[in-house]
Amino acid sequence: MAVEVIDDPAAAAVALDPVRCRLLAELAEPASAATLAARMGLARQKVNYHLRTLEAHNLVRVADTRVWGGLTERMMVATAGSYMVSPDAMGAVAVRPERRVDRLSASYLIALAARVVREVKALLGKSEELDKRLPTLSVDTVIRFRSAAERAEFSRELANLVAGLAAKYHDEAAPGGRAHRLVVVAYPLPQTSKKETV
Repeated sequence: MAVEVIDDPAAAAVALDPVRCRLLAELAEPASAATLAARMGLARQKVNYHLRTLEAHNLVRVADTRVWGGLTERMMVATAGSYMVSPDAMGAVAVRPERRVDRLSASYLIALAARVVREVKALLGKSEELDKRLPTLSVDTVIRFRSAAERAEFSRELANLVAGLAAKYHDEAAPGGRAHRLVVVAYPLPQTSKKETV
C-alpha cells in the first residue's frame, strides 16, 4: 500500500493519538474490533470507538463484513501502508522556504523538505485522479568525506555539474515542456557513536 500524507489538522491529531496509531499499524491486514481488542488488551467497545474515529477521517475503511449469528462483524483495514503528517497540517505557521533567508542553514533545508512533501502530495492526488504515474526521480547515497576541505570542493563541483546539466536541458520555450523542481541537499548523518561530531 502507498504512503498517505495527512494535511488535515484534525486527521493528523487523530492519527497521532498513541492508541489510534497502534491500531493503524495493526490494520496493515484486515481485522475485526474483537481481534484488535484481544491483541491490544483493550475493551472491544473502546476499540470500536477508536475505529469509528479513524474511519471518520478516512484513515481506515471497511475491507469486508461477516455475519455471525445475526450480528454483522466489520473487518477494517488501514487506507495506506504508512502515514506522514504534511507541514500543511500546521496551517499558517507551516514552514516554507521563502521565509528562510539563509540558504545554507539547516532550517532552510527543512523548509525545502517540507515543500517537497507538500508539492508531491498535491501532484500525487492529481495523478491518481487521472490514473497516471507521477514522473519522479530520487537519488539517495552516503559520502564520507576525508576533510572539510574535500567536502567544500565536492559541494563546489556538484553545484557546477548541476548548473551545467540544468543549462543543457532547460528549455523555457519548449512546446509541451513541463518544469520540474530539482532539490539537492546534503547533511551529516545522525551520530552513531560518541566519537563522531557535527
